[in-house]
Order: sequence, then structure tokens, then C-alpha cells
Amino acid sequence: MEMNPEAVILISPVGEIPDWISRAVAETVEKEFGFKTRVAPLLDDLSFSYDEKRSQYYSTAILEELEKKSPPDCIKVLALTREDLFIPILTHVYGEAQLGGRAAVVSISRLMDYPGAGDLKKSRERIVKEAAHELGHAFDLRHCEDLHCIMHYCRKLEDVDHKSDQFCRYCKVLLADAVKASGP
Repeated sequence: MEMNPEAVILISPVGEIPDWISRAVAETVEKEFGFKTRVAPLLDDLSFSYDEKRSQYYSTAILEELEKKSPPDCIKVLALTREDLFIPILTHVYGEAQLGGRAAVVSISRLMDYPGAGDLKKSRERIVKEAAHELGHAFDLRHCEDLHCIMHYCRKLEDVDHKSDQFCRYCKVLLADAVKASGP
């Protein structure tokens, strides 16, 4: 996608996220969405979203905090965390985004650190797919029925591994329209 020189998407690591992960996500975001990226932390920790009963972090609360702290020059913000995320109706989520909003979050916990996650190359592929997926939601894309589309909903790691790292033709058109509408 052609680069938009005016707008920035912030990649915001929370806690100890290896630099290679932030760089890989930034590279994918620039290529797939056409916006410059900046890597900078917005949140020191996620303790405000911790649920003791579940021993997990409530992703919707994280989105609300990211929205509040999002710099005005950033069109979107994508947080990356090691913490295991949930929403009340699911046992876990790989990430969440405000549909058509500014904030998204992805956890590397089950994509990388979770038992059986596999090697670093596979972990990198999973993380960048889910980052693009959540940013797709922030650009108002819904889940796609195409099993290979990056916007396909994934219940388990095998689903993430099976889908491609690309948007299907239909989602590409919707994304291009959303990107154009959000430009200067």
C-alpha cells in the first residue's frame, strides 16, 4: 500500500517485549496499511486490568486506557504485551480492537510463550498476523469467512497458522476505503 506521510500508527510495547517483535510488527504495519510507524510505550503496566479470578488481563479495559493516552498525531495505537488477555465471554483472546476506533492490543502470550507455541519463526508469523488482524478491526474491518484471509477469526493456534498473512481481495478493498477515509 502507498505510504501516507502525514499519519502515524504507534506500536506501543507494554513491559518486556523484545525489540525484534516491535520491529517485525512495525514493518508489517507499514507494508500492509501504508502508514509510518513509531515505537514508543504508552502504558507502564497493565495491573489496572488484572482480574484475580481469571488470572488474566481484561483487554477492553486496556483499549480504553490506550484511547485516553493516545497521542494526537497517531491515527491508531497498537499495544503489544506478554500478559494473557480475555474478554468475559471467551477463555482468552489473542488481541482485541475498538471496531473503527483508535486502539488495539495483541498479547504474545499464547502466540509465543504458551506451551506448544513452536519456534521463533512461527511465533513471529503469528504475532504479525494477529497485529494486522487487530489493526484491521481498528480500520472497521469485520471477521472474514475466507479461511486464508488475515481477518479470519481464529479460535486456536492452528487457525492462526493456517491463515495467510494477507487480506483477501474483498478485505483489501474495504481496508483501502477505510485508510483513504482516515487520511489527512
